[in-house]
Amino acid sequence: MNTKVSPTEASHLNIQPKILYYGMPVILATTLNEDGTTNISPLSSSWALGRYLVLGMGFGGQGIDNLQRTPELVVNVPNAVMWQQVEKLGSLTGKHPVPDYKAQIGYRYQPDKFTAAGLTPVASLFVKPQRIAECPLQIECTVKKITFPDYAPMFAIVETEAVQIHALPDIVKKTGSDHIDPSRWNPLIYNFRHYFGLGDRLGNNYRAEI
Repeated sequence: MNTKVSPTEASHLNIQPKILYYGMPVILATTLNEDGTTNISPLSSSWALGRYLVLGMGFGGQGIDNLQRTPELVVNVPNAVMWQQVEKLGSLTGKHPVPDYKAQIGYRYQPDKFTAAGLTPVASLFVKPQRIAECPLQIECTVKKITFPDYAPMFAIVETEAVQIHALPDIVKKTGSDHIDPSRWNPLIYNFRHYFGLGDRLGNNYRAEI
């Protein structure tokens, strides 16, 4: 009698990881502080559908406070070589005083995150927060809706619409093109709290621009 167990029955473990960052692009969300300066919030939860981007942000941080007051931001997308600059932002907060729960895990107040991470501010065209010059892809957005779900009130779901997109020439297919060249674009990936870039291309979707 054949008692062979199928791969789906034999090869998976039931686990309970503390975090579910299963490989997501890092973004640096810039928002407007009350004094007119720009705050930077590293995020690893986002998705896009057409020109609409949905972001996950922690409640109580400076970024979400800023968005509730001034519903505009820039989604700055770093490439893989910027991981050390992104990591410098990881333990910084623009919130003063630092909330107790953040202080307990090592956060410290830093009002000038651009200088702290060696980044360069650039004026945006349609929104008030500044862009990050070093990020190859920058998406100016307006906020359509902010939701604090009953099932997870410590998080905010921020729905946005892209109003202007900026890309460095070396990641665009050709002069005058609106298409990003995926062979030249290597976004920073947050993979279970480790930083990765992309591997080799495996193939094309049938709708890919060739």
